[in-house]
Amino acid sequence: MVDVLADDIERFVRTIGPDPDETLREMDAYAEREGFPHVGPAVGGVLRFLARTSDAKRIFEFGSGYGYSAYWMAGALPADGELVLTDVDSDVLERAREYLERGGYADLARFELGDAQETIEAYDGPFDVVLIDHQKERYVEALDAVRPKVPVGGVVVADNAITASPVDFDDLRALVDSDGGSTDALDANPETRGVADYLEKITDDPDFETILLPLGEGIAVSYRVS
Repeated sequence: MVDVLADDIERFVRTIGPDPDETLREMDAYAEREGFPHVGPAVGGVLRFLARTSDAKRIFEFGSGYGYSAYWMAGALPADGELVLTDVDSDVLERAREYLERGGYADLARFELGDAQETIEAYDGPFDVVLIDHQKERYVEALDAVRPKVPVGGVVVADNAITASPVDFDDLRALVDSDGGSTDALDANPETRGVADYLEKITDDPDFETILLPLGEGIAVSYRVS
């Protein structure tokens, strides 16, 4: 994980947000030990806050990994809420199930093994919160698939909106600043171009209002206004 903020500032941000419980602390330790990418507690707290303030009842994730972000958001759902986790790795998804069961959230969760793009087609809306955190080159595809299922007042969050191991910030900035036409970013990799295309599409969409938060590896938060 390549944090955008300096370590001391990131730690200070965490002191203000909600405290992770014992299971989340174990999940953080697992990510550090195994080198498994996750959003981290600062972003996790924001995700829970967004779910709570949007009065979310249904949440969909494009790419759930071992359930870290899902666990944070599950704490804001009502007893009859629904949280759809997706991943292509059965072992990782099973670990997510174990963690959510430990937290008492298993009854809220649906664990979908397979391509998230295919999974979302099998679900009707609405989804009050959507997290896009799978292959960066497919972010626009994910937005197109879920957009009709996000109601006014709903939120779409895209992780790695500033950086990630495959995302080059200098190329990303050049692409976004120049609407994709900069010669400085002609060699940008598919992941960087995917994030740039997503940011351009969502910020140009009049039905969404978008802000970029420099927490974790950067999250783009888009609120549906119409």
